[in-house]
Amino acid sequence: MPQKPLNISIIGAGTIGTALGNILAEKESFTVKLFSIENEVVHSINSTGINQKYFPSVRLHPALKATVKIEEALNADIIFLAIPSIVLIDYMQKIRTSVPTHAILVNLAKGFGSEHRTIVHCLKQRFPNAICAMKGPSFARDIIIRVPTGFTIGCIDPEAGDLLETVFEGTTIYTDRSDDIEGVEILSILKNIYAISLGIVDAHFDSPNIRFLVLTKAFNEMRKILLHFGGKEETLFKYCGYGDFTLTALNDLSRNRTFGLLIGKGFFTEHVSHDLVLEGRVAVDVFYEEISKFLDVGKEFPIIAELYKIFHTKYDLSAFVGKLLAS
Repeated sequence: MPQKPLNISIIGAGTIGTALGNILAEKESFTVKLFSIENEVVHSINSTGINQKYFPSVRLHPALKATVKIEEALNADIIFLAIPSIVLIDYMQKIRTSVPTHAILVNLAKGFGSEHRTIVHCLKQRFPNAICAMKGPSFARDIIIRVPTGFTIGCIDPEAGDLLETVFEGTTIYTDRSDDIEGVEILSILKNIYAISLGIVDAHFDSPNIRFLVLTKAFNEMRKILLHFGGKEETLFKYCGYGDFTLTALNDLSRNRTFGLLIGKGFFTEHVSHDLVLEGRVAVDVFYEEISKFLDVGKEFPIIAELYKIFHTKYDLSAFVGKLLAS
C-alpha cells in the first residue's frame, strides 16, 4: 500500500541520526532531512554523499540531505531527536516556539532530561505535540549497513504509534510497541548502569558462570527499579528491555561496558571520574539519590549501591564481585 508523503527530520547528524536517516531515505514517499550544527558534517553529506566525520566509509542514500538551518528541519511531520541527552531539553526549549504542534516528537537519546526526570516527561511539560520514544539494541554501525535491528516504540498516542510503525514497514528496522513510555525511557537509562557493573565483573573474571550469575542479578535489580518508578514489568521483555540491556552489557562496542572494564582493570581515578562523563556514570548518582529518599539502597539495590561507592569513596575493587554475590 502506498505510504502517505511525509516530511521527516532528524535533529542530530551523528551516528544514530545518520543511520536512521539513511534507512528512511530509501522510501520515495518520504523527504528526509538531517539537521546538524556542524557545518563540515552538513557540507560533507550534501557535497559527497558521505558523513565523513561519523561514517567515512559509507556512501549514503542520495535522497538524504542535511541542513544547518533549524527552521528547515522543523518543517516536518515527524521529528526524531538524536542529540545527546545532556543538552536535549535545553536545546528544545530554545526552539520551542518554532516546533509545529502537529509534528510527532520522537526521542532517541538515552539519558535524563532536567531535574532527574526522563526526557519524555520533560518534553510533555513543554510541548503539546504527540511525544514518543524509540529505544532498542541498536548499534548505529549495524543500522547503516542494513543489519536487521529492533526498536521499541513507546507511545501513548495510538495514532502517532501507528504512524511510526508504518514509517518503518519494509525496512530493516523491526518494531514492537509499548504504552509504558516512562518505562521505555527508564530502561534505556538503567541498562547503562548495569553495563558498567558487567564490565567490572568481566575485568576480574573471564568466567561465563560468574558473568551470567551477575547478569541475572542485574536484570532482577532493573526490574525492581522499573516497578519502583511506576513502569510495567512487561516492558522488560520488549526490545528496549532485555535486548538493549544485554547488547550494552555484553558487547565491547558499548562505551559503558568499556568504562566498567577500565574500572575493573584499575584505570579509574579521580581525574577520569571528572573528565569521563558517561550516561551510566551520571545515572548511578541520580538513581541512588532518588531511591535513598525512600529505601535502603544498599539492601534493596546492591549493584547501584556498590557502584555509587566506587565513584565516591576509596573502594577495594577486588571485593566488588564478592559483595554482589553475597547480596
